[in-house]
This record gives sequence, C-alpha cells and structure tokens, in this order.
Amino acid sequence: MTSTESVRPLLDTDHTHVAPAIRGGIFIGGRWVSPRGQATLLVQDPATGEELARVPAAGTEEALAAVAAAAEAFPAWSGLSATERGAPLRRAYDLVRERADELAHVLTLEQGKSMAEATGEVLWGAEYLLWYAEEIRRSHGEMVPGDSPGQRISIHRRPRGVVACITPWNFPNAMLLRKLAPALAAGNTVVAKPAEQTPLSAVKIFEILEDAGFPPGVVNLVCGEPETVGDALCTAPEVRQISFTGSTEVGRMLMARGARQLKKVTVELGGVAPFIVFADADLDLAVDKLIAAKFANAGQSCVAPNRVMVEREVFEDFTSRLTAQVSRLRLGHGLSEGVDVGPLIESAAVTRVKHQLADAVSRGATVVTGGEPPESLDPRRFFTPTVVTDVAPDSLVLSEETFGPLLPLAVFTDESEVLAAANGTDDGLGAYVFTRDLGRAHRVAEGLDYGMVAVNDASFGYVQAPFGGVRDSGDGREGGREGLLEYQETQYLNINF
Repeated sequence: MTSTESVRPLLDTDHTHVAPAIRGGIFIGGRWVSPRGQATLLVQDPATGEELARVPAAGTEEALAAVAAAAEAFPAWSGLSATERGAPLRRAYDLVRERADELAHVLTLEQGKSMAEATGEVLWGAEYLLWYAEEIRRSHGEMVPGDSPGQRISIHRRPRGVVACITPWNFPNAMLLRKLAPALAAGNTVVAKPAEQTPLSAVKIFEILEDAGFPPGVVNLVCGEPETVGDALCTAPEVRQISFTGSTEVGRMLMARGARQLKKVTVELGGVAPFIVFADADLDLAVDKLIAAKFANAGQSCVAPNRVMVEREVFEDFTSRLTAQVSRLRLGHGLSEGVDVGPLIESAAVTRVKHQLADAVSRGATVVTGGEPPESLDPRRFFTPTVVTDVAPDSLVLSEETFGPLLPLAVFTDESEVLAAANGTDDGLGAYVFTRDLGRAHRVAEGLDYGMVAVNDASFGYVQAPFGGVRDSGDGREGGREGLLEYQETQYLNINF
C-alpha cells in the first residue's frame, strides 16, 4: 500500500491558479499509502468549477488501518513527558508559519476565501499548535486529604486514547489544528477525516506534521467519503473519542452512534447568531464589526450574524450606514486583488441562500441592497451581498442558518423584547451586543442563552478562550484550558502511606 510518488493536481491554464503537488491523501503509521480501491475525491475551485485535483480516497479498510496504527502508537506517545510531546507541536508551528503562503494559496483555491482571509486562517491555526505545546505543561492535578491519617487522594488527568477528528470545509486549516493540537498535547493519538470538499488543506498540514517528526501512528489522515470513512471511525471500538465540527443533523447522528459504545463525543454545530445594536451604541463600530463578522468567508461561518436586531430610534441611521458599506463589497476569485467576498462552496449553497431570500421577499421583506445576480461572475457560484428589512418573523432567513452573504435586519423597542427574540431559537452558539451602557451589557449578555457573547466586538477566535455553544449548537469546548480537558480523562488514586 506504500505510495512513493506525489499526486499532482491538474493545472488551470492561468498559472496563478495552480495547485501544488501533494504527497497523497492517506497517511497511516508514518507513511503515505495508496488505497486498495480506485476511488478519488474530486477537488474543484468553487469560483470556477475547474478541477484542481483528484485525491486518493480511503475506504473502510484504510480507515480501520489508521485506527489500528493510532492504537499501536498510543502507549509510547502517551508515555512521553509533556515537554517531549510539545516539541513536535512547536516544530509544526514553525513549519506552518514558514509555509503560510503555500497553505493559504491551497486554501483559497479549494475553499474560495480571499488570500488575505486564507493567510489569516493559516496563522490562526498555527497558534493552537504553539499554545497547546505550552498549555500541556500546566495540566495540573490535585492532592486532597483522605479520611484517615496517612491517606491522600491524588487526582490527575490522563489521555483518552485514539481520537477521531472530523473537520468541516469552511475553515479546513484552522479547525483541523484546533482539534489536533490539544488532542496530541494531552497524549492521545489521532485519526483525522477532513471534509471531502477541501482535502488539500488537510494533506498539506499532514505533510508538515510528517516533517515535524511525530512518531509513526501518532497522526493519521484518511481522506474519503463520510459514508465509508466516517462510519468506520464511529464504529471502531479502539476509537475512544469523536470530535466533530459540522451540521446539527450530523452531530446528532454521531452522538447517537457514539453512545452505543459509550464513546466521548464532542460536537461544535451550527448557529443562528443574533447581532443586537442598542441606540446608545457606537454605530460606526457596530457596522464595521458586523460586516467583518457576516461577510468574511462569504458568510459561511457558524458564528456569522444571522439576525441583526437594531433599536428603533437608530434603525434608519444604522441601515443607511450599513448598506453604504455592503454595496461597496467586491466579489471575485479569492486570488484576485482586492476581493472582499468569494464564492460559496458549491451551487447547492447558492440555491439555498436564494431560496431564503425569495421566501423573505414573498412574506413582505424589502431588499435594500443586493439581491441581483452578480455582474460578470457565475451566478451559480457567487451570491451578491444582500441586506433585507421588513422581514416577517416566520421567514426562513430568521430561523435557519444561512451560510451565505444574506443579512436580515429587524427592529426592537426594549431589552425584554430583544432578549425574547434572540433566545427564540433552538441554537445557542454565539451572540453579539453593542451598547455603551456597561450595566446593560452585563444584563443582556447574562440573559442570552448562548455559549459565547461578544460585547462591542465580533470575534470568538481566540486560542486561549473556550469556543462552543449550548442547546442545539453543540456539546464541548475547543480552545483554552477547557479545550485540553475535553481530551483528558480524570483519574484519582487513593494512597495510604
């Protein structure tokens, strides 16, 4: 099964759009291997539909081989000191930064975001490697008195075993490293399954992990279809934890399947984020933050604001400032200079956003900017940034995750009204509040049933903070000290001296 030749992706006629050669699509036990079958994953440029690569696809046999390799490597890896486990993580951090331009180029080609955004994602992902290389050295235990003289109870944390990491296409670089870094630092071994739309970013990351010197079997990669690879990882008894980022529907399924074998399952799922602007807010700041949070990555983020709620007395002013800026956003290929908004991941995503817009308009919504097919760009791949007002409460755009550059605005009159509206959903990932009143900021933030609340800001991507939601938005945390604890078991020793 050993593969010694690189897999060379197909090239565009425009050489700025060339995807680099890759070593393969399956990395098991420290080697790039060829699958037994002939299946491949077709990787396309979402902006053009052009074929970038055909990545060898793993099947059940390869997935189980990866699990076996991880299980075999676990005793030695978990037996290393925290400093020893941190060393290859730090080397990987240096290599990611050294190869940031190449990683960003690949990310833009297969996912569509601008080079500026892709570079930001690559450097963000690298920070998890460095942070957890250091944080594992502070994984403290406790010693507490027992009930008799000479008795002590020692409480410490230990790794779980083999962890399956299943990652999404919208942030294929950073989400992979946000899972791998704490899992590996804690002493677990890993089998990663990236989204089938964006395997190239994962392959390039694993080339770095190979070069960083992780022992064979500690890190394993199986690119493939979820029906085969995902199923094998979920049912393999050696896999003790599943970490998943993706849709709520799939998250529920994975939790149910993991429960059959009592696996630890952590899921980071979707959100319908409210963005609340009070009359006393700095409106220019709120507009700037809203545009950055909503239209980055073409709106394809689980924490992108989905419902903007503006206090009545500043609604018209806020709407005017917002639409003036949104109308100037530039669409285009992510490799083009000055592009603000790239394509959606696939035509089905564009169709879904169009359906939400049509539904809102049919219920009385007003399009204040956008809404028309983009000029000189494929309307099957791009969606013009659009703002709508007068949106009926039962519109799909207010109740479903949009995952696109469509933004509905609503009016509110007081705190109780806006809290009820913001909490009137089954999701609870991120929420945003803009006000100059410190007391109100605390009241509203504490009243929001969400895992994360930003006040006068619009970012949750900090490596030192626990990212995650409540209710239908998931279970578990990624990032911060809490992100490390997710990959550890607690054991106590009863010692009688």
